[in-house]
Amino acid sequence: MYCKITIYCVVIANLQTIAILNMKDEKRTIDSSIEKLITPDGQIVIGKNGKIVSFNEAAERLLEAEDEELAGNDFSSVIPGSEIESIINDALFHGISYSNLNTEIVTGRGETKGVLASVSPVFKGKKDIVGVLYIFRDTSEILKLAEELTTKTTELMDERNKLDSIFNSNIEGTFTIDNDWNITSFNLSAEKITGYKKDEVIGKKCRDVFRSSKCGNGCHMEQTMKDGTAMMDNELVITTSSGSRVPIRVNSAVLRNNRGQNVGAVENFIDISEIKNLTEHVSEKYRFGNIIGRSKKMEQIFDLCKSVAPTESTILITGESGTGKELLARAIHLNSDRKNGPFVAVNCSAFAETLIESELFGHEKGAFTGAVKEKAGRFEMAKGGTLFLDETGDISLSVQTKLLRVLETKVFERVGGNDSIKMNARIITATNKNLEEEIIKGNFRADLFYRINVINIHLPPLRERPDDMLYLVNHFIEKYNSRFSKSIEGMSTVVWKYFQSYSWPGNIRELENVLERCFILSRGKTIEEEHLPERIREKRESVRVVSNGSPLVNAEKETILNTLEKYNGSRKLTAGELRMDVSTLWRKMKKYGLL
Repeated sequence: MYCKITIYCVVIANLQTIAILNMKDEKRTIDSSIEKLITPDGQIVIGKNGKIVSFNEAAERLLEAEDEELAGNDFSSVIPGSEIESIINDALFHGISYSNLNTEIVTGRGETKGVLASVSPVFKGKKDIVGVLYIFRDTSEILKLAEELTTKTTELMDERNKLDSIFNSNIEGTFTIDNDWNITSFNLSAEKITGYKKDEVIGKKCRDVFRSSKCGNGCHMEQTMKDGTAMMDNELVITTSSGSRVPIRVNSAVLRNNRGQNVGAVENFIDISEIKNLTEHVSEKYRFGNIIGRSKKMEQIFDLCKSVAPTESTILITGESGTGKELLARAIHLNSDRKNGPFVAVNCSAFAETLIESELFGHEKGAFTGAVKEKAGRFEMAKGGTLFLDETGDISLSVQTKLLRVLETKVFERVGGNDSIKMNARIITATNKNLEEEIIKGNFRADLFYRINVINIHLPPLRERPDDMLYLVNHFIEKYNSRFSKSIEGMSTVVWKYFQSYSWPGNIRELENVLERCFILSRGKTIEEEHLPERIREKRESVRVVSNGSPLVNAEKETILNTLEKYNGSRKLTAGELRMDVSTLWRKMKKYGLL
């Protein structure tokens, strides 16, 4: 007849377990208690008589023996040693608990293992001791776990150090926020751009740090946090710690934890002050009004360019070398809707026939000998912008065929590739050859000519625009005075006559190079005959100098007078028209008695 008893068993963190049991049947009660214990440690229950009553699955694994093999055996058969025997007897008869014992066990195969153990008495009620609970753990497993933990910890620390290095070496400013808009990380580039230190901003709202007009007003981060989608290439102006305004370009994305839950957002941003300044400078430089030319022919060309720039029409620019075909193409690009995209220029005559196809369309790895890696072509690089194909007349017929197909289908493939790539670039071509004559000779495809010649802009050679000579000379004198820190005021009558009689086969490029040479050689205020290249001075027999007047002086004086009249005497507007400083204009007006 067994009485009903409630059983409690508790195992604490230091491996010491003190269990208070109300027993109905010792073995059944202890077995029931063991079943309730969930632990990786081996547990052996020893009865009052020193016999093994039961043990858990972990003990079976560590002892390499099953319940029926060891149940009823003396505990010394698996827990040898007089010292541990004395400890177990203390627990059985005196109720003493022990922990962190370095002892041994004997497995079913007769092998001895070192273990870390604890011994605790098992009570019935509050006083009666009915057995001992022996808990043990294989020390080799502990060491192995400790080594693995150390290794993993080291790996995690190394990985964190790498991530920190990447985070702080990024040229882009990077920061993260939580779902409450509090900044949680801030890299070195972010510190440099904003002027704030990491410790100053961690925990603050991002709007209080960046102070943009878009903060809290539908900014990119709000859309990212709301929709969970990345936002790319947004531009805004922030206020730095010093109060200055800085334009930045930003990308943002949502942050998720390992359970896929949104926990905030990350933003990368870069200071685009220099890009903005450069863009404004380039845009200013390549405005049609800044291309030197006041002749009637050039004014007609500028009007045509202004009309075609906003369109997507293909343009063919013709003209001799040095007339400024690429300069005009860049101006068209920067006055078009594609001005924020790239301008990619290719001199088609600079590549061998075997390489021009790869240069234009790109190639895949292994497409030909030397193709050690894949390469994007100029058509891909010009995505969203303008592709300028200079010296188109020098392209071989085989490449012309492929170019025609691309222009018609708006699709191309890399050399050695099968994937179709959609073309997204405006095409401007240029040549110094007469393509209609090349078609008759069989050197150029007629169908390609009609495809690229939607709008034709012909730049006249310098010899056909003599009215622009004075403007160009003044422009380059101003330019090289600044570059060489000189104060050359003009050229002698003889030199001007040479300039007027010379045919300028290299056009504006040749004129600029000649004037640069003259500036290098000149030591005075005037460019003289001896400063000119030999090829120009060979024309000296045909140059007749009139002693009672200087053509350059007369032309310059007349030009200044006419321009002053045009602007009702405004020196500022006149100087702007003539491409010279107001102070230079004042000196020339004084020299010619125009004050």
